[in-house]
Amino acid sequence: MDQVKIGKFISQMRKEKGLTQKQLGEELLISDKTVSKWETGKGMPEVSLMLPLCEKLGININELLTGERIPDEDYKKKAEENIMEIMREKEESIKKIIISAISAIITILAGCTLIVAAGIFEMETWQRVLLIAIAIIVMVGGIAIAAIEDLSAGTYECKYCGTRFVPSAKNYIFGAHTLTHRRLTCPKCNKRSYCKRRLTH
Repeated sequence: MDQVKIGKFISQMRKEKGLTQKQLGEELLISDKTVSKWETGKGMPEVSLMLPLCEKLGININELLTGERIPDEDYKKKAEENIMEIMREKEESIKKIIISAISAIITILAGCTLIVAAGIFEMETWQRVLLIAIAIIVMVGGIAIAAIEDLSAGTYECKYCGTRFVPSAKNYIFGAHTLTHRRLTCPKCNKRSYCKRRLTH
């Protein structure tokens, strides 16, 4: 979905209703900074806020996700396009997660193989040290690439307020996790919890 286009549309509809960012935020019980983030294309409204936002702006969900007014004759077509876009986004996220897992496994195996080789085979001390150093670089680099790929796959949903967000790299790296949850700090309510991974933004 084109977040910039959606943001401009939200801004346009808000102005047509004669609302400031602060007024719209107050009606939705969010900050004006969150509204600004949407309007500049740096984020999307959480699912729980989409219906209330549409009601305030006098639009429907389909128009919000498309980023424009939709004539009645085009409504069904746009709805189908939006559904297809959400499905494509999920598929992309799944691919990124798979690539991330494969990258991590391959680099860890490669690094471990180099370390084992350095311990088993006869060689000069400097060669052994060099092989171990290469192994560490390979593992760290591979895990970093895997983490970046995984971080860009979808969002995480706060257990307390339902906000969907992409965590910072630091928050992500140091967050304990399971296959479907990661312990993160929500940027909206500042509570730390095991946030559920979602495959869409």
